Amino acid sequence: MKRDRLLLAAPKSGSGKTTITCALLHWLKENGYDVVSYKCGPDYIDPMFHKMVLGVPSRNLDTFFTGEAGTLQLFGQGQRDGSISILEGVMGLYDGLGGVGEEGSAYHLAKVTKTPILLIVDSKGMGRSLLALLSGFLQYDTDHLIKGVLLNRMSSTYYSTVKPLIEQELPIKVVGYFPEQPSLRIGSRHLGLQMPGELPHIRETIGHAAAVLGKTVSIKALLDIARSAPQLPEISAEPIRPAPPAERPVIAVARDEAFCFCYEENLDALRQAGAELRFFSPLHDKALPKQCSGLLLVGGYPELYGKALSENIEMKKAIAQAVQDGVVTVAECGGFLYLHSLLQTEGGTYPMVGVLPGKCWNTGKLVRFGYIEISERVPCFLPPGERIRGHAFHYYDSEENGDGCIATKPTTGRTYPCIVTSETCWLGFPHLYYPSNPAFPKRFVDKARAYAHQKNGQDKS
Repeated sequence: MKRDRLLLAAPKSGSGKTTITCALLHWLKENGYDVVSYKCGPDYIDPMFHKMVLGVPSRNLDTFFTGEAGTLQLFGQGQRDGSISILEGVMGLYDGLGGVGEEGSAYHLAKVTKTPILLIVDSKGMGRSLLALLSGFLQYDTDHLIKGVLLNRMSSTYYSTVKPLIEQELPIKVVGYFPEQPSLRIGSRHLGLQMPGELPHIRETIGHAAAVLGKTVSIKALLDIARSAPQLPEISAEPIRPAPPAERPVIAVARDEAFCFCYEENLDALRQAGAELRFFSPLHDKALPKQCSGLLLVGGYPELYGKALSENIEMKKAIAQAVQDGVVTVAECGGFLYLHSLLQTEGGTYPMVGVLPGKCWNTGKLVRFGYIEISERVPCFLPPGERIRGHAFHYYDSEENGDGCIATKPTTGRTYPCIVTSETCWLGFPHLYYPSNPAFPKRFVDKARAYAHQKNGQDKS
């Protein structure tokens, strides 16, 4: 299978990767191309923008989470004949594990997938220094993957001067420029960009960006670079074989404005393990999906919806009862906040579900940040001695973070306790990436199946 592909990266964060990636995805889709998108690293919000443009889920690829072979397998499974894959990088091109390692970087992903790189450079306030910057990035590119450069925030007049200079002195193709567009900036908050649903005119904004890109960038040059990608080995996708309905436990998955941080790969892993997923809204629904024997409360921004979540008393009672009854429950970060007795926000302090005692509050600074590996003190959701990989990124803290697991920072080896665990619960701040240890979703589903069998037995007796 021929896989045309291109990775958009930059020297640093804030260079315009997301805007230009979305503009390119929009242009390709509108012009009849079959396009697939990916985001490098542990990011939830950028894939939301990709999904909004494409109308299909975007996926994450991370060489720390799944290693080289596992990442290549995940990448190959998402391909289609005749499609073009656009990969959006993370941070600076070479910034990986702990900011200093290669693993987890956009460059490592490009090496593993043999994907040519388009470097997006924020050129505002730069002249000939652009050549020094580009020269350094090219010298550090030991696998010679950087095939083109796009000059962001540059005027057409200056572009006509600097493009021939760069191509004369450096072995790189300048594919175009993108003029400064203040109206295209996407707002940020403590966890990153604002989400697409919060931006009322985002589709028009991205459409405008695509129109500009089509005029100032040689799409043909971009496609030529993407088509230059070498052939990859054939990857055989593991088909999802649904279990018989009687053996397919229902896992209720929170999905709405407040709970929206979830990897598509995690959902795939649960389906692969035999679960039937039913989505529900803690904000808007009054009851959990019928016959659910598992509950997944993903992360997001519950702090922005504290009052509405608090006032949905029926849902809070339903979740509290489900957890008490033994419905197998996994909660991450925002979902973990929601299960506490109180959530203290800028707008006030609100009663939440009450499964966990105490309150959560905004510390005003990052409490935990970065990649982690998690092991259980007492094996329950993981086999003995095994770990699952994930990341932490939260400003809120809890009076009781749990101590059922140990989180280890991979770069320093530093450890700290985390996660409230039991035979049926895994509740804490860390976000997990299920493909890093498929035993976790399998045990989650197996536990839910066991609960369903027990419940059915009770109902019949």
